[in-house]
Amino acid sequence: MDYINFSGPINSLSFGNVTVNMLRELHKLDQKICFFPVGNNLDFDAYDKLSEDCKSWITDCYHNRLKNLNKDNPSLKMWHLMGSESTVGSRSFLYTFYECDQPTDAEVNLSSIHEKTIFSSSHSEECFKSKGLTNTEYIPIGFDEDFFETDKEYLGDKINFGLVGKFEKRKHTAKILKLWAEKYGDNPDYQLTCCITNPFFKEDQMKLVIASALAGKTYKNINFLPHLKTNSEMNELYNSIDINLSGLSGAEGWNLPAFNSTCLGKWSIVLNATSHKDWATEENSIIVNPSSQEEIYDNIFFKKDDNFNQGNFNIFSDEDFYSATEKAISVCKSKNTEGVKLKETFNYSNTINQILKLIKS
Repeated sequence: MDYINFSGPINSLSFGNVTVNMLRELHKLDQKICFFPVGNNLDFDAYDKLSEDCKSWITDCYHNRLKNLNKDNPSLKMWHLMGSESTVGSRSFLYTFYECDQPTDAEVNLSSIHEKTIFSSSHSEECFKSKGLTNTEYIPIGFDEDFFETDKEYLGDKINFGLVGKFEKRKHTAKILKLWAEKYGDNPDYQLTCCITNPFFKEDQMKLVIASALAGKTYKNINFLPHLKTNSEMNELYNSIDINLSGLSGAEGWNLPAFNSTCLGKWSIVLNATSHKDWATEENSIIVNPSSQEEIYDNIFFKKDDNFNQGNFNIFSDEDFYSATEKAISVCKSKNTEGVKLKETFNYSNTINQILKLIKS
């Protein structure tokens, strides 16, 4: 195989993170690519650990994309289902994330137009296979090599809970804040560190949703961080967290914050649903089983009767939340050795090699 037409965003969001890691592995393999960045934007600001050699290679692949473009090159796009119809070349492969459970006619049709539609989770693939599709695959993503254990002591004996990921209904952000504050708020033995800024919310909106979740109260031991600009800053945050609550999200295509923390030997409380089932086990996580489901619609990111993102997300009970936090407290000062082992199975080398094998076949 000569060139691949590769498309994906380079930005500080999760899709950008995955794109950069895929590109890094393609660079290691000396795979020739014509790179078509979504939005024609090369924003490397978050990737301060990415080598200059790799950045230069990506930039060259972008600048030379039209010179080396061939319609017979296979095309790999890392993007949402919405917008996946725009492809370069005759053989199209889509890598995507799906969080819901009721694929729409539009989503099914868009998935069908690609030679292969590759989902990040087995849950997502099953949702689409149940609609009769035969061109689906499941290939998981992996641990980002920019993150590593610092072996620093951050808060001493104080137990630091962490909540990472943009504020959303499906992620249970408001519910987690409320429940945690009611039991642990202003208790000096515990801290909750939140990195939950939603880039699609204005500053006043963020303040409003946080105030609503906490019933207008403020707590000395709940710390809200601004958006962290670099992976080095994120690495410090992950290492400072003893118990990660991000895994309580009710619908995910993977859940990088919970997964990354677990791979770093930390303990995550994880809802046993959607993509979490592919990597979270009783041995490496504090598992919470869903108590029920609710419609996912929030009229912001998920709108009922839309062509995309329809269905339900998973709910956990208050009692199960508190039971899981107490269990996590009892183990959180010991290293999660089973979590660290996840990196052996889930890494971007495996991800890219499986994708290339699929394309070559």
